[in-house]
Amino acid sequence: MAAERGDGGGAVTLLADMLSTLLQRTYRAGGQGRADTRPMPELATDLIGATGEISGLTLARTMLDTYADMDDEAKLDFFRYLAEEMTISPPEVRAALDAYEAAQTRATYRAFMTAAEPPRQELFRRLNQVPGATSALVAMRADLLRLGRKDDALLALDLDFRHLFASWFNRGFLVLRPISWESPAHILEKIIAYEAVHAIDSWDDLRRRLEPPDRRCFAFFHPAMPDEPLIFVQVALTRGVPGSVQGLLSEERTQIAGEDANTAVFYSITNCQSGLAGISFGNSLIKQVAADLSLEFPGLKTFVTLSPIPGLLRWLQSEAHSYDPNDDEAMRALAARYLIGARQPEGLPRDPVARFHLGNGAQVHQIHARADISDKGLRQSAGVMVNYLYDINKVSQNQERFAATREIAASSEVRSLSAAAEKALA
Repeated sequence: MAAERGDGGGAVTLLADMLSTLLQRTYRAGGQGRADTRPMPELATDLIGATGEISGLTLARTMLDTYADMDDEAKLDFFRYLAEEMTISPPEVRAALDAYEAAQTRATYRAFMTAAEPPRQELFRRLNQVPGATSALVAMRADLLRLGRKDDALLALDLDFRHLFASWFNRGFLVLRPISWESPAHILEKIIAYEAVHAIDSWDDLRRRLEPPDRRCFAFFHPAMPDEPLIFVQVALTRGVPGSVQGLLSEERTQIAGEDANTAVFYSITNCQSGLAGISFGNSLIKQVAADLSLEFPGLKTFVTLSPIPGLLRWLQSEAHSYDPNDDEAMRALAARYLIGARQPEGLPRDPVARFHLGNGAQVHQIHARADISDKGLRQSAGVMVNYLYDINKVSQNQERFAATREIAASSEVRSLSAAAEKALA
């Protein structure tokens, strides 16, 4: 441990953390941290060049507080400054690469690494030294994605956020926590607020999803954001594979003991932080939850989702395919064709949920009509839903084939449905 190092490094780190926390409390109390009203570019330049720990922490907190008070126009100006002024210098990169190519030494490699990294990455790292900064930087990236989605220079800036976040939110740093009816109220409030698949209408609705013995919920947290779930999954323990979310969530359903279940159904997976878009947690979450549930309930043999098909009707309409939402078998066949045959130019499935689960090594298992008759379900897919099967013995194989050749793993039933739709559409 750092505190046991003979060189005193642990003590220095502990002192820095204590001073940082003290500074944060001072600013919250209206102390001198907000007295520095210089423009953000000037603060950023000084922070990059700061050599003192306390001055660096002061500048970082001032910048984060100033940014939090900005309107969208000021935020865009700041992002453009980062994109245009704190980027790499192509001549310096070329010169450093030439020097490294001529003599591959530690010094030339370090010089190339320095030249190839834009100064804004170091700025983000220095901002991240103060308490609460990680959450603030995630929110900053959410602003960037919202405001800069049509600006190539700002999209390039986003690559730096993604590069850093991929390291900061590495699976090794994430903590899996069960969420239950006994969890703190502020966490439960966020589960209600963030739920994006099947809306939670009330505290009673949430209680029905968390308290029964055949219900589970798990979330990933990060130590720097201990009160903010990054992603969570809701699980139903059942006998057999379900074909209706209404049945799973019904107040009148018959509860079973977890020990009596043979199937774990991942019926809702929600990413909570828009500022972490593109940072993948779902694959690790599903596999970890499946492993934990298997230990708790050895009788579980099947792990499936009950997933929406959000792009189905949009695809049918864009392809000018006629359909009858009341013809269950036809809708199942069209859904199968969409999931297997509708592709993006690079060969990936057109449906975003399919891309996620197939990329994780799942199989398109069963398709159900009238499975989600909520307004949202009818609007997106005429109520059709799909089970993706996570076969522990085949997940790695499926994942590798999908990554290498875009081959989609699907049951024989689903393939037959897809073939029938293809023939009907010909």
